[in-house]
Amino acid sequence: MRALFPRLGADFSKLWTASAVSNIGDGITMAAGPLLVASITTDPAAVAGAVFAQQLPWLLFALISGAWADRLDRRRLVVTVNLIRAAALITLVAAVSCDLVTVPLIYAVFFVLGTGETLADTASSAFVPALVPPDRLPTANAWLGATFTVLHQFAAKPLGAWLFVVAAAAPFGANALSYAASAALIAGIGTLPPPEPRPHRSLRTDIAEGVRWLWGHRLLRTLAVTMAFGNMIFCAAFAIFVLYAFERLGLGRVGYGLLLTAFALGGLAGSVAAPALLRTVSATVLLRGGLAVEVALHATLAATRTVWVAAAMIVVFSIHATVWGNAVMTLRQRSVPSAVYGRVSSVYALLDLGGAAVGSLLGGAVAQAYGLTATFWTAAGGMGVVLVLAWRPLSSARAAFLQRV
Repeated sequence: MRALFPRLGADFSKLWTASAVSNIGDGITMAAGPLLVASITTDPAAVAGAVFAQQLPWLLFALISGAWADRLDRRRLVVTVNLIRAAALITLVAAVSCDLVTVPLIYAVFFVLGTGETLADTASSAFVPALVPPDRLPTANAWLGATFTVLHQFAAKPLGAWLFVVAAAAPFGANALSYAASAALIAGIGTLPPPEPRPHRSLRTDIAEGVRWLWGHRLLRTLAVTMAFGNMIFCAAFAIFVLYAFERLGLGRVGYGLLLTAFALGGLAGSVAAPALLRTVSATVLLRGGLAVEVALHATLAATRTVWVAAAMIVVFSIHATVWGNAVMTLRQRSVPSAVYGRVSSVYALLDLGGAAVGSLLGGAVAQAYGLTATFWTAAGGMGVVLVLAWRPLSSARAAFLQRV
């Protein structure tokens, strides 16, 4: 591993390996979870409820988790949370093996997994700027992004479905092992700084400080609000994407699955291209251009009935989304002090998921009232407004990206 990351350090290699292992485990459970619920009930609402149970903690606890991530030893927090998640999955494995599993038990386990995710993801997001020199952050983020794309989106989901067919408990046991292995790897990282001493204050005061810090930074505030509206608009359109693929593009289930791989292909390409792009192209140009790509995505999908055109546009969008994510993550890592990093990241997460949740509800309503293509035309118009409003504030991105902290 040291040879693979000669300029990123041995501790980053441990972090990357931990991320790779947990990405495989999470992807396995993401595929196997709905299959487990569907083996108990055919109620679509019950199947969808398992996904919601894992997402709900982000809406409930994101800000609180950010405050705890800044108060506690982050390494110890991530290790503890991963072991708790492993224990929750072992409980599910036992229930499945003994034929005692129920839908409420699945919801409870997935809620524990989601709650742990709010803590572990928020705390571990501060690891990279602590382990990697500022000029190597785009490369480190690209490695982590590519790992997520290849292992979580490509490899783990088919593996999870196959394991479920072999033995219903197997995928959840595999994920439990992944959390245990990830905990061991994180525990072995030796150069993470201890938490900065701070006076004892209420959680509300800590959360308010993180919100104020983000809101007082003009560029990061612009990016956070842009992301919230962008996610709302994207999820409004893509909440009905499966129906769009069937009715507009004429695809079946297999074709729909293949079309989804366009997102992963673009994400992988974006991960590979991001470090070079961020070295050679102004961050302002990349961010503004990315918003224009989002307008083009929705307009293209609204106008076309050709599968390859839709797939090509999705690849381009996914390249943009990955580069955008790398740029924003690097900006945040270079701009936000370590003492408030967890809280600022949690505000970002709340805006991201809050926008996505609202968008999913709006998209279904628009499609039901006006048709599938109306949803994408509305999304194109909405992103056009976002592009116009964000254009001028994004002018400071180039200077902020070059900042060293």
